[in-house]
Amino acid sequence: MSYTALYRKFRPDCFEDVKGQEHIVTTLQNQIKAERIGHAYLFCGTRGTGKTTIAKIFAKAVNCEEQQDGSPCGKCAACKAIAAGASMNVIEIDAASNNGVDNIREIVEEVSYSPAEGKYKVYIIDEVHMLSIGAFNALLKTLEEPPSYAIFILATTEVHKIPITILSRCQRYDFRRITIDTIAARLRELMDTEQIQAEDKALRYVAKTADGSMRDALSLLDQCIAFHYGQELTYDKVLDVLGAVDTEVFGRLLRFVLGRDVSGCIGLLEEIVMQGRELTQFVTDFTWYLRNLLLVKSSDDIEDVIDVSSDNLARLREEADMTKAGAIMRYIRIFSELSGQIKYAAQKRILIEIALIKLCRPDMEKDYDSIVERLRAVEEKIEHGVIATPTETAFSGKDALGVGSMAGAPAPKGHMPLPKAIPEDVQLIVDRWASIVGQTSMPMKQYLKNAGLSLGGDNQLLVIVEDGLASDYFLRQEGHKEQLVQMLSEAVGKEVNVTVQSVPDKEAFTQNYVDLSQVIHMDIEMEEE
Repeated sequence: MSYTALYRKFRPDCFEDVKGQEHIVTTLQNQIKAERIGHAYLFCGTRGTGKTTIAKIFAKAVNCEEQQDGSPCGKCAACKAIAAGASMNVIEIDAASNNGVDNIREIVEEVSYSPAEGKYKVYIIDEVHMLSIGAFNALLKTLEEPPSYAIFILATTEVHKIPITILSRCQRYDFRRITIDTIAARLRELMDTEQIQAEDKALRYVAKTADGSMRDALSLLDQCIAFHYGQELTYDKVLDVLGAVDTEVFGRLLRFVLGRDVSGCIGLLEEIVMQGRELTQFVTDFTWYLRNLLLVKSSDDIEDVIDVSSDNLARLREEADMTKAGAIMRYIRIFSELSGQIKYAAQKRILIEIALIKLCRPDMEKDYDSIVERLRAVEEKIEHGVIATPTETAFSGKDALGVGSMAGAPAPKGHMPLPKAIPEDVQLIVDRWASIVGQTSMPMKQYLKNAGLSLGGDNQLLVIVEDGLASDYFLRQEGHKEQLVQMLSEAVGKEVNVTVQSVPDKEAFTQNYVDLSQVIHMDIEMEEE
């Protein structure tokens, strides 16, 4: 005997078996009991919520010979014929493949013939929004004044595409997304019937992934059972089959982001990719994790809203205390934008990497949320006693460069005092800087091209780069700074003392450092005069 998929095997046969749509089931049952049956119904809602299923149950109920409280008995000849798809009174049409005028005209012609047996002829038109304008116009008159024995049930997932002339002639029923609790309870019931062992946590994750669709949940469950056939269905096995990421990984990723560790974020993403996880699902799950984090941060009594275990909730509270609500909202905004872009992107991984760099480097963005995040980072440094602002040293006996001010000398932009003297080798490097940078390879060439040159204490050369990729390249990645020092030493024929420092942007450089290229250029002009 051939195998039957779970969503077909356990398709409801009566109103009592329908889960999550009680508001619709009750209304239809009352209409049947009171014999106040309409002639046209519009069932709209997301996929897998029971539109076609309820339409077929309704068709059985109106033709049932032994109705039981508005629900079909399932035993009479009419119910059995409709369940087997052999009844001439129920005509099911797929508008996606039969959307022309001729297809609808055939229906209009058939409507004129009364049913050979039973009370009603029920026309179920699935995906009705796919009909052409001509087909809608052909259906319009019949839909407005059908024979007393004809009932039209139109089902659609995109109700906004249906003409208003059709909508005004139908009773509209909006099918809700089914809750995670309802889907999980139904899955548990089916697993007990099938005598398959499964963890509640695993079934709950399947229910969550289904996104309100009972049919999707059953299809995903079928897939998981098949992959691990004959074994207990555990949470880890479900994650493995669905290409999902465990929530523990999100906590690690958050810590990397809070530590502004770009290489850590990229390395963790590499792990996820090598494990074969679905990147689109990863973006969705991480956004959901951030949402839970924000809710925990915003309220103490949130257990009923957040669908996580007590252990995960405790971990969420701990992680929520590590950051602020404004920062979490910025993270959600960036990943929400990413989720809208990644679905059809060819290079999903690159888009995620860019988003992670944005999370770690708020100085790369100029919007309000990023500025607030940058201020928060400064506040944290001050709280921990880390104060490294070059402008503060201007009030001491030495200037910001660590050398005494030059009395009577004009200060460059930013009012920073000039050094007394610039060493010959440093002047030579500044003069040859363009040539030195031109001999390097990417990406060092790009970073040095945008760098500034200044002088520090003990006549050391300061190479000032911008925060972000450039600072990571020289300060966090091994070998690159050493390569720069060696290159500069070879250019002047002697060992050069070089220090690499970072600033948020070029304006911070001009405000807090002496630009050697400008000073040396000024000295040359004075000598020429």
